[in-house]
Amino acid sequence: MAKGYDQNQQRQRALTLFGKDLTRRCRSHCELCACSGEPLAVFELPPAPAEPVFERCLFLCKRCADELGGGVIDQPERWRCLNNAVWSEAAAIQAGAVILLRRLAPKQVWAGELLDQVFLEAEAIDLLGES
Repeated sequence: MAKGYDQNQQRQRALTLFGKDLTRRCRSHCELCACSGEPLAVFELPPAPAEPVFERCLFLCKRCADELGGGVIDQPERWRCLNNAVWSEAAAIQAGAVILLRRLAPKQVWAGELLDQVFLEAEAIDLLGES
């Protein structure tokens, strides 16, 4: 058990090294909902590789991280902000927005319409595992 704990701690330290660059990229706003004044944390797009990779990381508020990670989406209208995130220049942000839009689309017409308009860069497609 100590070995797994040590590996997790080492991974967390490696992820925190991305903090400065992620903060610069997001300008201290959540990269999906654009909220400010909330604590932000590094979120790795699944599946996480053995070694953390900056290009798979987003800087998110707790609520966005929970819902992107598979948590219950209790206020789907809140996600209309993905209209901005899906056009980001950062592939990880595009991929995160698409993941959430796909979860929303079956019940939210606006999410399906937005997905129909999206053009993903090759890097975002790779992050979604659709190469």
